[in-house]
This record gives sequence, C-alpha cells and structure tokens, in this order.
Amino acid sequence: MRKIALLFVLPVIVAGCANVGLRDLRSNSKGPDEFGIQPVNTLAEPANYRDLPTPTPGGSNRADRSALAEGAKAFGGSLGNPDGPVPAADGALVQHASRLGVSANIRETLAQTDADFRRRKQRLTQFRIVPVDRYNQAYRKEALDAQAEKSRWQRAGARTPSAPPAN
Repeated sequence: MRKIALLFVLPVIVAGCANVGLRDLRSNSKGPDEFGIQPVNTLAEPANYRDLPTPTPGGSNRADRSALAEGAKAFGGSLGNPDGPVPAADGALVQHASRLGVSANIRETLAQTDADFRRRKQRLTQFRIVPVDRYNQAYRKEALDAQAEKSRWQRAGARTPSAPPAN
C-alpha cells in the first residue's frame, strides 16, 4: 500500500520542483495569440506608380503601423528622431526631470539590482507542489499602497482629483 501511495505522491513532489520564473505567461488556449497579430493600415493605390519610394527589404512598409508614434500622437506629441536633440518644447520638462542628476547606466543598474533581489528571494521559495505566480509575492514590499499614498498626499495639501477609489 505504501509503494502505491509513493507511486502517486512522488511525481507530484517532483513536479513541484520546477522553477518557471516569476511570471508563467504560457497560454492554455488552442486559439491564436492575440498579441502576435499586428494590425496594418488600409492599402491604397498610389496616384502615380513612377513616384513610389525605393523598396527597403527588411525595412518598414507604408502600410505598417507604429505603436510608439500612435501613442505619442494620442498624448499630443510626436515621436521625432530618437537620436536627435530634445525639442525646444520639451526642454523645461527634461531640465526638471534631470535636476537631481542623471545616471547614464540606469537600465543596467536596475537590471542588476532586480536580478540580485530575485536571486535572494528564490533560495527557499522555488520549490512548490503546485505552480504559483510568484511575482506579487516577490515584489510585495516594493509595491506602493495606493490608499496610503493618496492619504499622504492629501495630508500634505495636494489635490488628488484622479485618486484611486477605496475598495
């Protein structure tokens, strides 16, 4: 009887040892991946076929949409040249954002800090009998409490017209 129980319990214990990371984003659906489908602009016949631009293999297409450009336009801006100078209209914003200094390697620093944090958190918590989404558990202390922040800002006298509602 013990051998039969061990036969059923052992695979469950071994399956719980799988480390799938903080977010398990696999889809259980047999359907298409909604995020893999990219909408395109409508095709239009040009007025003159001689004035068409030169084809760029592997480059952009006139019917391709740009999510970044559409997002910038929706917020009242323009994407512009990412390698170009800061537009004069954004100078005050950039100056205010960089008033305390700018770290040139902030992305690498944050990536290393996050990797160290996740490495410390996974030492004894990676073994689970059932799959668990560990993201919220790992970053619980890093998250802001929306209601506490709202109260803190209101006590300081700040207006909070778009404050999150209390649950």
